[in-house]
Amino acid sequence: MISRRTVLGGVAATLLAPSTVRAQPARRVAKLGVLIYSDPRSDPNTGSLRDALRALGYVEGSTLAIEYRYAEGQVGRLAQLAAELVATKPDVIFALGGDVAPFAKAATSSIPIVISVSNDPVRAGVVRSLASPGGNVTGVTFLSDALAGKRLQLLKQAAPHVSRVAVIWNPLHHDDELVQTQAAGRTLGVQVVSAEVRDLGDFDGAFQAVTSSGADAVIVVSSRQTIRNRAGIAAFTARQRLPLAGGWGLWADSGALLSYGPYLDESIRRAVTYVDRILKGARPADLPVEQPTKFELVVNQHAAKALGLTIPQTLLVQADRVIS
Repeated sequence: MISRRTVLGGVAATLLAPSTVRAQPARRVAKLGVLIYSDPRSDPNTGSLRDALRALGYVEGSTLAIEYRYAEGQVGRLAQLAAELVATKPDVIFALGGDVAPFAKAATSSIPIVISVSNDPVRAGVVRSLASPGGNVTGVTFLSDALAGKRLQLLKQAAPHVSRVAVIWNPLHHDDELVQTQAAGRTLGVQVVSAEVRDLGDFDGAFQAVTSSGADAVIVVSSRQTIRNRAGIAAFTARQRLPLAGGWGLWADSGALLSYGPYLDESIRRAVTYVDRILKGARPADLPVEQPTKFELVVNQHAAKALGLTIPQTLLVQADRVIS
């Protein structure tokens, strides 16, 4: 026989069950702060960032909220924007760019920061060392100093007539690409001259320096300033009929004769895995700063034809990608 107490207990349990379900805590939405030199639409890496987050299972607006702050190319705004981003209390900050990372680091010593930079973060004072970054900052650098000599060699293969190369670079960007290119030039019999750009207002002067130097080719060192003005650099070299070489596939896609350097999308993906690990409890100090392991050579046949150049087959077979 079923007692009245048993029946009442069962009814009570049934009535309480939905409330118990409703009382379960909602899945926590992680917050990622993103600090950018340019803006999310024009920055070539933000698409890769979103793709990498989706590949790891994050759904923007559902399991992840992204708070952007972007300087629209104005370095003077970065300190304030970094402070604003910290005030939103993100779980992790993603600092995109070597000239952006120091401002993120200066804004907080407690919120984990993942960097994705093209310069040397040690020389920039962002981390203690690549192997042991210490503090609250880690990430990925796609610094490619060691590839600078090879890049000049490839340019010489593509355009054998080249004897004087102008390097458009930013002295404030912590890298040794100019020095490495000069060293390679001495071996290859190529004179290397400097054309400096420290901010977006310096490009006219840099272009004049290239012209007055008598350079017959240009190598551009990737930095936030040069990437932001890549269309202008490509247009200038096209007008002057100067072969252009850059460090990332983005340069060949923008009109350069060739590019050789780190595979940028892969570097961004690696940095995003650090965001994921930190959101799951890892400490930045325990995650060494990664360097690129995958490189690509991209040859632009369309640019070669415009310059009247015939790319040798020996170079084409080395290419990871050929733009025709």
